[in-house]
Amino acid sequence: MKFRKKRNEEMGVDMSPLIDMVFILLIFFMVSSTFVKDMKLDLTRPGASSAQKASSKVARVYIDKAGETYIDGQSVKVWAIQGKIRDMLRTSTEKTVLVITDESVAVERLIEVVDQCKMAGANDVAVATEKEVG
Repeated sequence: MKFRKKRNEEMGVDMSPLIDMVFILLIFFMVSSTFVKDMKLDLTRPGASSAQKASSKVARVYIDKAGETYIDGQSVKVWAIQGKIRDMLRTSTEKTVLVITDESVAVERLIEVVDQCKMAGANDVAVATEKEVG
């Protein structure tokens, strides 16, 4: 028996099952994968709507972009802040410290400074916002 090919019909591969499988695999991988949220956030420090002008009697501690701390215009190491603030609070009636910091300062540095001020005997330690500094 001899089979003859018809010249009018072209032989080809049906692509629709392949496309269906590709879409099924795509859906499977999308559902089974976990999406990792990028923790790098662009935050701008907002001003406080309840901000008040700080008293001139308040002890002020400054932290610059490099993380250096200053009290009364003099550079002070973090471990020495406690002694300086304690001396300043002895003569002051108001036991409040205002920490003025740059927004690029690491949170760890800010927490160190606030802890040193609290250990020096400050009743209130505030962090300056844009309105308070003005």
